[in-house]
Amino acid sequence: MKQGPIVIVDDDEDDILILKEIFADLGVRNKVQWFATCPAAFDYLLQTAEQPFLILSDVNLPGQDGISFKQDIDNNQVLRNKSIPFIFYSTYVDQRVVTKAYTEMTVQGFFKKGNSYEKVRSDVKLIIDYWMSCRHPNNKE
Repeated sequence: MKQGPIVIVDDDEDDILILKEIFADLGVRNKVQWFATCPAAFDYLLQTAEQPFLILSDVNLPGQDGISFKQDIDNNQVLRNKSIPFIFYSTYVDQRVVTKAYTEMTVQGFFKKGNSYEKVRSDVKLIIDYWMSCRHPNNKE
């Protein structure tokens, strides 16, 4: 199992509680780092010696939004070289934003938050399973 932390950037406390429950339900053992703002997450990514497993970020956040957060990551050579899988996970999905995410930056997924526990669990399981199996520059084995 890939051991790096999962970085979650989301300001909705209800969503965070649901995700915590789902991670426990799925038996995800990775440490989870939660941030309500993009600048706090960006600072963490710059300072941590750990290799994050993946980033799940909302698009609509107070202050800096998820799109500009991802652009900042892509524009920072240190963070870009970490090749951290980045997935948008947002309540509201505008097709123009999805297109921008895939054509103007390095995004590995864009999911609309489900409106039921089962849908959210299914999406999170899919994301975790995929990145546990996928080869990328962070693989050490």
